[in-house]
Amino acid sequence: MRVLIADKFEPSGREHLAALGCDVVYQPGTKDDALVKAIEQHKPDVLVVRSTKVTQPMLAAGALKLVVRAGAGYNTIDVAAASSRGIYVSNCPGKNSIAVAELAFALILALDRRVADNVISLRKGEWNKEQFSKARGLYGRTLGLIGVGQIGSEMLPRAHAFGMPVVAWSRSLTPERAEALGIKHRAKAAEVARDADIVSVHLALNKDTKGMLNASFFSGMREGAYFINTARGELVDQAALAAALKDRKLRVGLDVFANEPAGGTGPFSDAIGQDPSVYGTHHIGASTEQAQEAIAAETVRIIQTFKETGKVPNVVNLARRTPATHMLVVRHLDRPGVLAGILDALRTAEINVQEMENTVFEGAQAAVARINLDKAPPPQVLDECKAGNSNIIELSLLPIQKA
Repeated sequence: MRVLIADKFEPSGREHLAALGCDVVYQPGTKDDALVKAIEQHKPDVLVVRSTKVTQPMLAAGALKLVVRAGAGYNTIDVAAASSRGIYVSNCPGKNSIAVAELAFALILALDRRVADNVISLRKGEWNKEQFSKARGLYGRTLGLIGVGQIGSEMLPRAHAFGMPVVAWSRSLTPERAEALGIKHRAKAAEVARDADIVSVHLALNKDTKGMLNASFFSGMREGAYFINTARGELVDQAALAAALKDRKLRVGLDVFANEPAGGTGPFSDAIGQDPSVYGTHHIGASTEQAQEAIAAETVRIIQTFKETGKVPNVVNLARRTPATHMLVVRHLDRPGVLAGILDALRTAEINVQEMENTVFEGAQAAVARINLDKAPPPQVLDECKAGNSNIIELSLLPIQKA
């Protein structure tokens, strides 16, 4: 199996892939047309990326079977194009949770103590203790979380250590789970904005969350509150945030921006990064040695499992629901050609197979196949299948109940 790695990747991960017998092509920094050509040239089975965008021309360039995002998200990958070509897309959720939570708190503390401004002033040869000795402190301040997934959950012990009560909203958070976590549940994100001194965002980016932190959200925040985003820049209505910096006198810590350079370096022109009320970092939330080692190990596990079993851990682009309407259950003797005859009859009847599995019983004498179909076969097709093969013990057709 050939693996093309197009971004920086830990040496330990590359060594483990080689030890598994993979042919590893390591070309960090390869992107855009150069990555299309690299895929055409090397014809990898697996493509590993971090921040590099994976586009339709790249997916069409060779014979890719799997794309692994060595990170938590996958919004930089054209998942629809991959799905249309039968290419698995996988990622490494949760492996950078601690690192991102640490940066979120670093930004909170830096805003409160104006750390960056202190450093800049000292480097200019200025001493201004009178100005910089003013800080609110975190103890007793309410932290509001938008999202309580793996990263949001890592914020909780850190908040408790600082003596900060927590209010939170998440799509999956229930009042019962909030109580078990020692936090206060809020029914809407706007209620978190209303009740928190510091709001920290930890949501995945998708069609439902894109731009959800809008003018209405920011207008509900307390005047002078802190806003932290270490998740995705596209979650935020940038114009609304820029207006809230002035109207609500927010102080803001951002590790992510709506218009980031595609690679590790490049010009950055987002005006919000120049605002004196904003402390920005370079999308480095996951960039600790601990996190990168964990992500490398998870990437290796995904590729090893795929290589050895054909299955893909953490796959993100399998259909949650297929067009299947019926399941054909075939109890049969474990003999060659049994299922081939069934499939040939279905093809002749122009019935499409959506999913299929065949389970063999102990001793390998008998098996049960479950075949999901896009419509019910006519009774005569089933009769012909059973009559034409003595190795079929029983055929059953079941309607699939839609949730």
